Amino acid sequence: MEPPLLCPPPPFSSVPPSARSRRKRQRYVEKNGRCNVQHGNMRETYRYLTDIFTTLVDLNWRCSLFVFVMAYAVTWLFFGAIWYLIAYCRGDLDHLEDETWTPCVNNVNGFISAFLFSIETETTIGYGHRVITDQCPVGTMLLLLQAILGSMVNAFMVGCMFVKISQPNKRAETLVFSKHAVISLRDDKLCLMFRVGDLRSSHIVGANMRAKLIKSKQTQEGEASPHK
Repeated sequence: MEPPLLCPPPPFSSVPPSARSRRKRQRYVEKNGRCNVQHGNMRETYRYLTDIFTTLVDLNWRCSLFVFVMAYAVTWLFFGAIWYLIAYCRGDLDHLEDETWTPCVNNVNGFISAFLFSIETETTIGYGHRVITDQCPVGTMLLLLQAILGSMVNAFMVGCMFVKISQPNKRAETLVFSKHAVISLRDDKLCLMFRVGDLRSSHIVGANMRAKLIKSKQTQEGEASPHK
């Protein structure tokens, strides 16, 4: 009579085959077409500043809106401080009640009014309450400088937002692929085939499609290349 076993033999795998098949696999390419590959050891990040326009376009919406607001706010505050400094150095703030005194900018009695005049100048609002006089050559030059710089800021920031809005980043969400792919003979060659469908009624004209096959490869020298 054989002695009983004290414990049953361990199974080959504690995870059933159905659970192993349901494991989430790491994808090299997401379903929306984005490559799920992160680049490491990129130390020359200063190169992003050489192409600041593309850098701003590639930012997410939260950072883009923050840069958009700060570009205008900093410009308005900077020129508002200069307008206030001109009024302070010329003594316009000391002659607010003197009707015989000709200030550089009429109705500028503090930093807030100088800041509002800066906004009116750069946005070409011109309410008519605050206006520059012809007795201030420095103010005339500053007015021209702010008008030119304001136009450049408007062109740059509006261009960035227009390019960012016009990018069809979510267009791939309405493209569906077949869940299963098949391999069949076509012209005596094994071909991988799958279907692609467009959910939108406006069809894509002149569309191109590329498929990537990722496999491991070993060179003749014995070097393994896992991503080929």
